[in-house]
Amino acid sequence: MLRRSLIITVLCLLSVSLIVPVGIVSADPDPGLCLNEPFGPGCTAGLPSVEYQMLLDEMLLHPNPNARALAINEDEIARFAFRKIVGGAATIYDAPGGNPIGTIDEGFNYVTVTSVQGNWIQINDGQWMPDSQLAVARPSQFAGVYLDEDLRYPMAWVLIPSYPSPYPGAAGNQERPIIERYTRVNIFASIELDGWEWYLVGPEAWIRQTSVARVLPVERPVQAKGRWFGVDLYEQVLIAYEGDDPVFATLISSGLPEWATNEGLFTVWSRQVNGHMSGAEGQSDFYFLENVPYVMYYDQAISLHGTYWHDGFGYRHSHGCVNMTITDAQWAFQWSADGGFDTPYVYVYSSGEYK
Repeated sequence: MLRRSLIITVLCLLSVSLIVPVGIVSADPDPGLCLNEPFGPGCTAGLPSVEYQMLLDEMLLHPNPNARALAINEDEIARFAFRKIVGGAATIYDAPGGNPIGTIDEGFNYVTVTSVQGNWIQINDGQWMPDSQLAVARPSQFAGVYLDEDLRYPMAWVLIPSYPSPYPGAAGNQERPIIERYTRVNIFASIELDGWEWYLVGPEAWIRQTSVARVLPVERPVQAKGRWFGVDLYEQVLIAYEGDDPVFATLISSGLPEWATNEGLFTVWSRQVNGHMSGAEGQSDFYFLENVPYVMYYDQAISLHGTYWHDGFGYRHSHGCVNMTITDAQWAFQWSADGGFDTPYVYVYSSGEYK
């Protein structure tokens, strides 16, 4: 009797293990199938449901990157008042309503305000311009982040205000809040679709790689010691390193295609708290910039420096220099000096290729 009871028990157990409840898939679908049917059987938001559910816990627990924001340096931003010259070539006068004493050619030109008298702006001792020739410059309020600990997930800044897509390749869901420019996001998963990467940045929230800039640490060049800077031209991101450890990251703007920033390993050879920059005299791209803040020259006339004339960080924008916000440039300038590295290495490279 005992033997017969054991046999019946084993048969019952075997019969239970073979039962699969209706509506439950016993194996994960091919990830490629989930791109064709993002919410089909066994799929959620373009991923196998089991994988997505595991990530969902992490997305809810860690909605934001574990990076500490650098405080915006309001004192530095307000240290100078700048104006952009508008309307073509500009005339300089010796006093308000006075005599013409010079001109500034048409181009990309900014001057520093030293005083105001009625509708006249003083730009230097004995040099005045009518305010009708000038527009107020408003420096960027963006600032980078400290990397006090290893990032739990790859981090990125959103560059283009975007509605999150419910799955890779989908249009943005306008019923959800827009993800604003400069928002920091974690990348929980990545899928390639039609030659582009799509990043999962939250529950049923995907964004295409062209809308973000990632923080991708690079291996230290052998020659670089102590405090040094890595500049990723593809992602338009600068990372500051202490030895092998990334300690700070921010967005930059490097050279436009016609004035591409050179790749390579360089050493800062000159530093200026405030510098004057001009070039391309007589050409359509002539520029004249006063009091450029926190300049570190590293490749002949190419430098890391603060920028008050645009807020396009994360995109190429310059004549070859590496533009940073005033807040970030002041931090990088002081941090390298505080560590005893007045001439730090600057490693310029590209983690990808523009399409």
